[in-house]
Amino acid sequence: MDLQGFRALRTAAGDAALAAAADSDLSESGLLATAARLRARFPADLAAAALTQARLRERARAKFGADAARMFFTPAGLEQSTRAPVAAHRARRFAELPGRVLELGCGIGADLLARARAGTPGTGVERDELTAEVARANLDAFGVADLADVVTGDATHADPAGYGAVFADPGRRTARGRVFDPRSYEPPLDVVLELAGRVPAACVKVAPGIPHDAVPAGAEAEWISVGGDVKEAALWLGALAGPVARRATLLTGDGPGATLVPDPGLGEPEIRDFGRYLYEPDGAVIRAGLVAEVAALLGGGLVDPRIAYIAADEPRGTPFAAGYEVEDVLPFSLKRLRAELRRRGVGALTVKKRGSAVDVDRLRRDLGFARGGAKGGAAATVVLTRVGDAPFALIARPLPRPAAGPARTP
Repeated sequence: MDLQGFRALRTAAGDAALAAAADSDLSESGLLATAARLRARFPADLAAAALTQARLRERARAKFGADAARMFFTPAGLEQSTRAPVAAHRARRFAELPGRVLELGCGIGADLLARARAGTPGTGVERDELTAEVARANLDAFGVADLADVVTGDATHADPAGYGAVFADPGRRTARGRVFDPRSYEPPLDVVLELAGRVPAACVKVAPGIPHDAVPAGAEAEWISVGGDVKEAALWLGALAGPVARRATLLTGDGPGATLVPDPGLGEPEIRDFGRYLYEPDGAVIRAGLVAEVAALLGGGLVDPRIAYIAADEPRGTPFAAGYEVEDVLPFSLKRLRAELRRRGVGALTVKKRGSAVDVDRLRRDLGFARGGAKGGAAATVVLTRVGDAPFALIARPLPRPAAGPARTP
């Protein structure tokens, strides 16, 4: 889809083509028939653009929920865009500041849109002309074009003077795949930080794997998890930085979620034997280096100082860790584990691991379980880990995970 094709979607004929595509079979099996029906009603280029957009909106539901049906996307823009709950979470923090926000590299405008919907005015800068046009269309679609706008240009040449804050989302993907070195971001992280340093407050979106030593002095690093999966991290700077250096935030649905910050009074967590309960901290907690804080909440300790599994003797619910009731602890042996699962009549198996070199797919096959399949019968979770150099297999039952409470920002 080129710029001209996208602009055709913004006409009355484009609206009709989009509506027709949305009401059609967009599955792989129905795609050819859908394309033929659209071409019979609309010009070929418009039919193709509408079909592409309709399929992108279907994919976007995972990130944007019902809003996806009103939004516009490019394939790369959808891939790199911020999920709606994360953008809304950040927008609430920006809403506490006065002034206009300059966004460097706004993409399809997910963050720009979230801030505008929260009442914060802003300007997005986007180098790609088509992507910039898509961002403008998204602002129009939600009636906030009076609060936010998009200019086409190089973000590294943007002048932040006069803005109250800067938000930046440097590119972390190339033709070869994801980029993990902050110096290889586009633009590089140090360039973005220099621009952000010219305003009173800033936030920079970074990859969740960012090393702690790459976090600038005085910044607050926040790792964000959505539905149990770590999605991204953000560096809060200047007036937007809180009094803590690190935090883990868990988001569920559209709510504010829960947040965890360091406890300066805690030392290293104790090392102890397996207990009746085993807890796996959320990935955001692990990335933020807050495992000791979760261990303290659970009244437990680590079974190995290098592995983020927490053993405890009591069931204490926390949104910051998934819990399991341990039914058996076995020194790892394929033969013994297979026999034990058969004895229990296990037909549905979940395998988790941390600190284990075992290939999970191969283990499932060796145990007689097809990948992702279930044979009927009891369900069980096998947790593979080690203590020192000794491998273990734990047979366990998942505990209900409490919902996240309100996310407060100290």
